[in-house]
Amino acid sequence: MGDIDSQLALIKRGADELLVEAELMEKLKTGRPLRIKAGFDPTAPDLHLGHTVLINKLRHFQDLGHHVMFLIGDFTGMIGDPSGKNSTRPPLSREQILENADTYREQVFKILDPGKTEVCFNSTWFEPLGAAGMIKLAARHTVARMLERDDFSKRYSNNQPIAIHEFLYPLCQGYDSVAMKADVELGGTDQKFNLLVGRELQRHYGQPQQCVLMMPLLEGLDGVNKMSKSLANYIGIAESPTEIFGKLMSVSDDLMWRYYELLSFRSSDEIARFKREIADGRNPRDVKVLLGQEIVARFHSSKDAEDALSEFEARFQRGVLPDYMPELSVAAGSLAQVLKAAGLTASTSDALRMIDGGGVRINGEKVGDRDTALNVGECMVLQVGKRKFARVTLT
Repeated sequence: MGDIDSQLALIKRGADELLVEAELMEKLKTGRPLRIKAGFDPTAPDLHLGHTVLINKLRHFQDLGHHVMFLIGDFTGMIGDPSGKNSTRPPLSREQILENADTYREQVFKILDPGKTEVCFNSTWFEPLGAAGMIKLAARHTVARMLERDDFSKRYSNNQPIAIHEFLYPLCQGYDSVAMKADVELGGTDQKFNLLVGRELQRHYGQPQQCVLMMPLLEGLDGVNKMSKSLANYIGIAESPTEIFGKLMSVSDDLMWRYYELLSFRSSDEIARFKREIADGRNPRDVKVLLGQEIVARFHSSKDAEDALSEFEARFQRGVLPDYMPELSVAAGSLAQVLKAAGLTASTSDALRMIDGGGVRINGEKVGDRDTALNVGECMVLQVGKRKFARVTLT
């Protein structure tokens, strides 16, 4: 497993918060494989790179010799996690949940070692628990405590409805930790309340309390919002090699480092070396290519990664528009303002320099006039330099 400090360094890589670090160090000192839990509700049939941040961290624990438990919430998925939501989520049928769960298993084993992964379903313990058991579980928390959760508090203050079953979700997630005897639970930063409920319930049931490792929510291709299919800023792990590679090449140079930290399996030392090389003049595109190839190879193959690079380079040598580009709605304004709002330039002054230098195109035509008219309702393809594209609708 390695010494405690090196284990802790890998565990904390990219993490937002670890509760409680001293407790985790004590658990690591025992030398036994820790029971590591992460739960996923199969509420959609496919995963995107934002979902893999937790799965990658499970892989880190697996590489350190710990026991990884991949929990499929086939019971809780029918409730729907209300975290971060301002409205009640529509419930899914049992059939939808099970169908999605099958695709999850297929996709996560592109990252995790199937021979070292325990796949769990929380219906295993919730169905035998029954109505009486669920009522006893509900008695472990109060409404006042639930309303301490930020999203519940906001909805209550705004007179937005909160269904009773939504209060059950944090309790169910917490009880999962009891049933699985988890030493560590992973979750996104939006899961903090639920993760801490697990600690409370374990204490009530006389178990050692789990440590909680919270990972950040990965920004999507726009570099601003959380990666989400609904915002069309996502990279699906089941997408074609060309799509995955092209989307990764479209991210900003700054966002690339965020993706390296949370998605790459390269060492921290190697990533630091890339940063030094770029500071010394290396083209960031070269390093972005390495990230794109690593991710494509993970979910497809090394040959697919090479082919995706070849196709990408040929496309730009021919001056052909990419198959993928962000599709954005942007408030109408000057061309420089629109370029900045679309994330194609760092600032309006940067946009003005690119316009003056002939580095901006609208629908393939070079633009040299700062005062080019842009009209509300207009849809256009904007290009800055050779590699930054966006399909923009003006509102």
